[in-house]
Amino acid sequence: MSSINHIKAREFGSLEFLAKQVVEGFITGLHKSPFHGFSVEFSEHKLYNKGESTKNIDWKLFARTDKLYVKRYEEETNLRCQIVIDASSSMYFPSDEKNNKLTFSIDAAAALIYLMRKQRDAVGLSLFSNELMLHTKPKSSISNQRFLFTELEKLMFNYQPRNGEYTALANSLHSVAEATHKRSLIIVFSDFMGMDNYEEVFSALQHLRHNKHEVVIFDVFHKDLEGVLNFENRPYTFIDMETGEQLKLNPAHLKEDFAKRFNASKLAIKNTCGNYKIDYVEADISLGFNQVLMQYLVKRQKML
Repeated sequence: MSSINHIKAREFGSLEFLAKQVVEGFITGLHKSPFHGFSVEFSEHKLYNKGESTKNIDWKLFARTDKLYVKRYEEETNLRCQIVIDASSSMYFPSDEKNNKLTFSIDAAAALIYLMRKQRDAVGLSLFSNELMLHTKPKSSISNQRFLFTELEKLMFNYQPRNGEYTALANSLHSVAEATHKRSLIIVFSDFMGMDNYEEVFSALQHLRHNKHEVVIFDVFHKDLEGVLNFENRPYTFIDMETGEQLKLNPAHLKEDFAKRFNASKLAIKNTCGNYKIDYVEADISLGFNQVLMQYLVKRQKML
């Protein structure tokens, strides 16, 4: 499902229903692609292995298939994942559109949660702005999935950032590292805006890596507006959503220079992530959610 169709559908259904649509569409496309070998065949059973206890064999299924399958239960978990979402002021850009960086991150996270639940992976959620607002431990139960969807819907529809609410990414990642004791996959959605010292952020990421966690960063941005300044050729008043500072200019006058600086900044972040063995993904919010789901499957396959 594209981002535009997902925006329209959001008005008529719950986040859980929409996440299901995204994942099912993704899986359908995956089966038709060269990546169909990924583990996306979801079942409530697994093949019986000789020597296992026979108490959980599904005999009704055996009668239909002539094969021995064992029922799988809530506590059976393959992977632990912590999804971390930046909810600071800059994530509400573009402010006059329904699909901004925050709603994209929420929708993508919901799809990941649905996909992980189907694969028996445990998932927790961390939300932050200028402080850590929420941190839940990873669980694989259906009740946990519904709780996380409820928290994401609260963030999407009820939470409003205070003026000048900045990104406390470094402190929040340190908090997540201290609270996550078992080896996990840490998935971060942030736009890296409003941070004066990237060394502090990478120190926090190194903290996660030191604790044996695998880390995937989705650098969320609107490429058309933030990457290439694709505005009309006229003066605009730009407002920094983190600080409130205003600047009047015609973006056409600095479009080329800005693009070079923007790309150089992204490249610097990508290279530094590479040095720390952190997966870095540019997530353009206009390109939909498959880019996120595919990266998760690639990382999952490497970890298991």
